[in-house]
This record gives sequence, structure tokens and C-alpha cells, in this order.
Amino acid sequence: MAKKSKAKKSPTKNLWIKRIVVVACAILAGVLVYVGYRVFGPNTKTFGDSKFFYVHTGSTYADVLDGLEEQQIIRSRTSFDWVARELGYPKRVRAGKYKISPGMSNFEIVKLLRAGRQAPVNITITKLRTKADLVRKISSNLEADSATFRALLSDQVYLRQFGLDTNTVMCAFIPNSYQFYWNTTAEAAFKKIEKETAAFWTEERKAAAKRLDLSTVQVIILASIVDEETNKNDEKPLISSVYLNRFRKGMRLQADPTVKFALQDFSIRRIREGHIAFESPYNTYQNAGLPPGPICTPSIKSIEAVLNTPETDYIYFCAKADFSGYHAFAATYAEHMKNAHAFHAALNARGI
Repeated sequence: MAKKSKAKKSPTKNLWIKRIVVVACAILAGVLVYVGYRVFGPNTKTFGDSKFFYVHTGSTYADVLDGLEEQQIIRSRTSFDWVARELGYPKRVRAGKYKISPGMSNFEIVKLLRAGRQAPVNITITKLRTKADLVRKISSNLEADSATFRALLSDQVYLRQFGLDTNTVMCAFIPNSYQFYWNTTAEAAFKKIEKETAAFWTEERKAAAKRLDLSTVQVIILASIVDEETNKNDEKPLISSVYLNRFRKGMRLQADPTVKFALQDFSIRRIREGHIAFESPYNTYQNAGLPPGPICTPSIKSIEAVLNTPETDYIYFCAKADFSGYHAFAATYAEHMKNAHAFHAALNARGI
């Protein structure tokens, strides 16, 4: 019996199968490239080194999507939305300040936002004279509402737990650099700075204050006056000795900077009788002892100057007539008047 021969496939049919496979692979590769580009390709518009994108507390995914588009950060809203939904971002929106770099992909942006990887905010507190200055400094750098922060600084009950009141609250803010996240609340910001200030008061510094028979708050208040009197760090201890000697003798401090603070006019260059007559608990021409609170946030140099106040007999000082920024010190009124006349003559000569 003859064997049946196997049917051979047509060369034309084989060719078509190969073509179909090639086309399918090409389509699949194209789809993969397209999807990959949507996910991993750049999706930022053209801008400088970087942009900061802010997601406010309580924002929805729609708010984020609108913000990215309105602030000219992403090129394609559709591709970003697709990637964001695939990665489950709409249900994981986190408030904060985010740094978006040029050329970032949808995948990179979504991962950044979803993980809440914020760019830190550095706030450097230098000399601040009023609570209003402090509120502006904090609220201009953090999401915390200025009204909320202002209310915090005026809440006697809240401040009592830190050993502070509405006059001494500025003692909690020692000039330094502090790092926050942008969405830090007003209360959290206050607590962090107060905690670092508490850490500043080491046992050694507390002991130095105790030797002067001063509390840490009194040291800050005295240092604030010293800080306003001179920017010459090398003579700050002598300035401190004058005021400490007056304080110990029960004399009025008669510190010109306290009058400026009382008047809230820091442009005054020469204190006159009319200024001195202004009634305020901060006017040390009118009241004995230290003012009820600091008149600025004194530098660490000024605080250290007070803590290291030398023993002197000085009761008086006035600016030197050479306008060097330094002061002439005196133990007697007669000697002081001689120095003061020389300085006033120099002022008059310059028309001040």
C-alpha cells in the first residue's frame, strides 16, 4: 500500500504569516515605546533650573492637576493624568512644596508628589524687632496663616506652658537658621523653634545667668538692649556692664533703644525730651528695671556678651565724637557729661 505524502505549506502562505508576525511585533513595539514615553519620557515645559510647586493642605487631585497645568509645569495633562491614575496618586495627595526639575517624566513627578518628598524650607531669623516682623518672616516662607501665627503669639494661656507671656514670647526666637517643611503648621513651627532655643540654654549658660542673678528671659531682654546699642561685638560686654550696674543699683536704665521701641519708630537718630515723655512700660526713662520683654531678637554674640559681663564701675556711656561706632564709658556723672558734650557738639556740627 502506498504511503500518503504530507502536504507542504505554500511558500506564499508562509510569507504572509511572517509578515503578520513582523507587523504585530512592530505594532507591539510601537505601543511599548509610546507607553514608555508617556511614562518615562520628559513632560515638563521649558523653564529655568527648577520650579517649586505648592500643594496646599486640603487640595484634591483635581486641584493638583489644574495647578500643574496653570503654572506651566507639565506639557501634557492627559499623559500625566493617565500615569497618576495608574500609580494610584489621586487617593494619595500630600500637601507640601515640591521641586520640579526640567526634563522630569510623569513617572518621576508622580512618584515625588505621591511620596511627599518635599523640598525643605530654610528660614534664617536675624534681628527682628516686633512680633509683626516675626509673623511676616514665618508666614512668607510657610503655609501657616499669618493670622493663626499672630493669634498664637498673643495667647497668654498657650504661652504659659513655655514660661512665656505676650511680652516675653520673642525670647523663644534666637537668631539662627531653622529648617521646616512648607506645610508646617504655625504651632509646630513655634514649638520647633522654642525647642531649639531651650536646647541653646545649656547648663553652662544657665549657670552663667545664675551668677549674674538673672533669669534666662532677663538675659535675653538685657541682650536685646545691648544689641540695639552697638554692632561692635568687642564692646558689647562693657555696654552690658553699664546696664547691669544700673539695674543692680535700682537706677532707671535710660536706654534710648527702649524709647524707640515704645514709640515703634526705629528711624529716630536722636532722642529728645518729647520722646522721653512718651508713656509706655518699655520706656526705661519712665520706668525702673528691665522692660517687660525684649526689644529685638538679640544675636547670640549679644547674649554671650551679657553672660560674660565683666565687673566694672561704669554707670554711663555715650557714642564717641569720632563717629567710629564705639562708645566712651564713665563711672562718674561729671566724666560722662564731658563725653556727652563732645558727642553733642559733633552732632550739631553735622546738623543731626
